[in-house]
Amino acid sequence: MDEELVKKKIGKKEVDDAYARLQKYKEGKAALETRIVGAEEWWKNNHWQRFNSEFRNANDPQPVSAWLFNSLINKHADFMDNYPCPAILPREQSDEDTAKILSQVVPVILDQNNFEQVYNDCSWDKPKTGTAIYGVFWNKEKENGLGDVDVKCQDIMNIYWEPGIKDIQRSKDVFTTELMDLDELKEAYPELEDKTVGTGELIKSEYIYDENIDTSNKVQVIDWYYKKRILLATGGVKTVLHYCKFIPGIVLYASEDDETCTNGWYEHGKYPFVFDVMFPEKGSPAGFGYLDVMVNPQEYIDKLDSVILKSANLSKPRYFVSSGSNVNAEDFADLSKDLVEVSGTMDETKIKQIQPPQLPEYVINMRTLKVDELKETSGNRDFSQGSTASGVTAASAIAALQEAGSKLSRDMIKTSYTAHAEVVTLIIELIRQFYDLPRCYRITQSNGDAQYVMMDKSELQEQTATMMDGEILTRRPVFDVKISAQKASPYSRIANNELAKELFGMGLFNPQLADQALAVVSMMDFDRREEVIKKISENGTMYQEIQQLQQILAQLAPMVAEMTNRPDLIQAVNGLIGNNQMAMTDVNVNQGNSIKTNSLGQAVNTDTSQAGKAREKAATATEVNQ
Repeated sequence: MDEELVKKKIGKKEVDDAYARLQKYKEGKAALETRIVGAEEWWKNNHWQRFNSEFRNANDPQPVSAWLFNSLINKHADFMDNYPCPAILPREQSDEDTAKILSQVVPVILDQNNFEQVYNDCSWDKPKTGTAIYGVFWNKEKENGLGDVDVKCQDIMNIYWEPGIKDIQRSKDVFTTELMDLDELKEAYPELEDKTVGTGELIKSEYIYDENIDTSNKVQVIDWYYKKRILLATGGVKTVLHYCKFIPGIVLYASEDDETCTNGWYEHGKYPFVFDVMFPEKGSPAGFGYLDVMVNPQEYIDKLDSVILKSANLSKPRYFVSSGSNVNAEDFADLSKDLVEVSGTMDETKIKQIQPPQLPEYVINMRTLKVDELKETSGNRDFSQGSTASGVTAASAIAALQEAGSKLSRDMIKTSYTAHAEVVTLIIELIRQFYDLPRCYRITQSNGDAQYVMMDKSELQEQTATMMDGEILTRRPVFDVKISAQKASPYSRIANNELAKELFGMGLFNPQLADQALAVVSMMDFDRREEVIKKISENGTMYQEIQQLQQILAQLAPMVAEMTNRPDLIQAVNGLIGNNQMAMTDVNVNQGNSIKTNSLGQAVNTDTSQAGKAREKAATATEVNQ
């Protein structure tokens, strides 16, 4: 037994050293954690608890306006309106079939992981704290013990990295922490029954919870990921990822001591975490979010609201009453009484109304300016929420302003797509490593029919080829991941439908005009353009093949009629060819309409849709002739 302990690569000394590094990592992350805890309180509208109370009167009004909250939920809505949809592309022609299967299977794996909820959670973290973290793991307990990919939203408070690094993959170690009930831990690891396990010791920072959370019987379990460089038989160097689960002083599992993990815990050699950052910071894989930018104007909005409300409270009629005024104070304060009893004579010197100071107009203006500042700095103008300013009523103008105002949303969503591409890449690598047995997936086709696809790792393994000189080369299938938006916005769907109808009305789907249609579509830029080009090419090729077959049939008809003494065959073939001529959609490119330009030479009135014509007609009818 002692010899086995000596041979182990990960023992008490190694986990003690790792625990010491974890504590240093936590110290380096202290400022970030303080900011995150504060951001969560701002998100919960606990604004006044974050203000400096030293110079504040406890009796003053403490209003909380939700301008910051409103801006954040609009950012979240932008994320959810552009839910990512992956497409896997091959780098070599021989991998096209595998890439097609992966493009069908990976979205199903994401659905089985309830990825929409994961994406939803990360889409809250990104604008709030500035950093959303995806965790891509292999869960051996899923699928009744068969195991499958597990995608989670990692809480930034429970993960620690080496201070000063920009890329999480450059960190010496990465730690994650989790609280487990002591009884559950001993049930999962029976070897802990005879050992003393410390409880209630927490190394992670805590959020400010509304309820009281008891951690006295909890044990902090630490997942430790680290990398090592190993020499290959070919003389090259490879970086492998190892994993260790431990509690302070006790090793629960170590992949370095597992004979089945000779190539590391995950063979892709990367930490299984993907950081999606809103606004990057130098020297840290984490960033800051919109909330951090909006905190200052939101604070002054609340303080100005407090001043305004206090002034409103002071404007309530109040009076100075002399002690010798002989006025019945109760009757005076009771507005239901028409008569107020007074003893003796009465004059204005004995009772006088309090005149509160008038609130300057610039206070109201400053509050309005602060609200506008918050909207501007967060890119949450009225048009982005569907509201309009005075004088803007045309639907096309509103749509143009919304499109121009959405560039900030497109920018932040694009970085999320980059992170999602990395998530999909890690999923493919886990399929390459762990899909020993084939899995069956149901794929719903565009026409609603179900297709069943089998997937295992055989097509993703390294492939060898022998060259003419006898040299053996090894090739590993590699894929590119392209992310596009799964259209959730009704406006986006309507725009795509209008484009399809416009292309059809122009006759671009006539197979007789395939060459001209390809020239037009190749100059355009819209979503899924490649699919339209492919369909037009296929229709054109099919039309040419039909034309060739008809010519062959017309040439063979006289010969067959002469051989069979059936002259009626020629008439039947001619009728068949004539009846099978493809109908051609009328081409309408508005050649009769001259293009109108404004004083800058820009084309105007280019919208030829039904709605566009209606807008032009209404504008013409209401135009004032001078």
